[in-house]
Amino acid sequence: MLELLFQDDPAPPVGYALVRVSRRAMATTFEVALPFGTPDAIPAAEAALDLIDDLEDQLTVYRDHSEVSRLNMTVYDAPVELEPQLFDLLARCAGWTRETDGAFDVATGALVKVWGFYRREGRIPTPREQADAMSRTGMRHVVLNAGAIRFRVPGLELNLGAVGKGYALDRAAELLRREWGVRSALLHGGGSSVLAVGTPPDDIRGWPINLRHPTEDRSLGTVYLADRGLGTSAATFQFFEYNGRKYGHVLDPRTGRPAAGTASASVTAPTAAEADAMSTAAFVAGATAADRLTRTRPHLGAVVLADAAHPPAAFNLAPDEYAPPDPA
Repeated sequence: MLELLFQDDPAPPVGYALVRVSRRAMATTFEVALPFGTPDAIPAAEAALDLIDDLEDQLTVYRDHSEVSRLNMTVYDAPVELEPQLFDLLARCAGWTRETDGAFDVATGALVKVWGFYRREGRIPTPREQADAMSRTGMRHVVLNAGAIRFRVPGLELNLGAVGKGYALDRAAELLRREWGVRSALLHGGGSSVLAVGTPPDDIRGWPINLRHPTEDRSLGTVYLADRGLGTSAATFQFFEYNGRKYGHVLDPRTGRPAAGTASASVTAPTAAEADAMSTAAFVAGATAADRLTRTRPHLGAVVLADAAHPPAAFNLAPDEYAPPDPA
């Protein structure tokens, strides 16, 4: 079993041998794990990680030359044509924003900055700063048409931090399948974004992923992934405290404030990008919203921990997809 979530150095698997190749990207560690004996395993994994490097160079807001940074600086003046796959990603993000009633939204760069999380220097904004940032926040201000993008308001900024790792994993897995013939692999970015290709050598249920509690040394159960993505959202590492209160880096785009009331949310979906997006929405909106999402979107599954004192709640996950933690 792999213990991936909330760990940059996952524990070794049990029961089968893997070739594991890792690299730093997107401020975390990405890893490609292939069953021992996979032809050309190391060059295949390195090619996948090379692609992730290229995607970081396109998506990051921390490099002035990236495509997303250039969009944030120029798009209000006139429509800008996008690289086709980036246009497709942003179109999907716009759809996910509508489907989650705004709990997931990538047009939140102004909020990220005003709360200090852009440089990991958290702060409480003034009411005027908050109102100004909210006026420049939201996919409702983004026009996507015929392969081009335009912002309706000046100062709006995209930030793909909530979906970029999952998207990179999807693209890397696509490359492994198409160019290297890979049919079994597990990829992750920092443990909180995971994508399974096929199943492992010894378990037709899928790759077993042990969901770790965000603050305690215990399990929230095991999810089995087969050709699916898993995203987990929590404010485990990026937060600051002010007057005895904890403020996490996951912001609620509807209120402009850090999300509160959920300890962690994990979502499974057909792609890692959608899993990341929906785990963010479930963390922001809570267990009731996760229940509604999985009812209206039956291809999703979720495990939500409302607070540290209660057991996790699972939604739309069959017994062969999720094993709850053992009773204390």
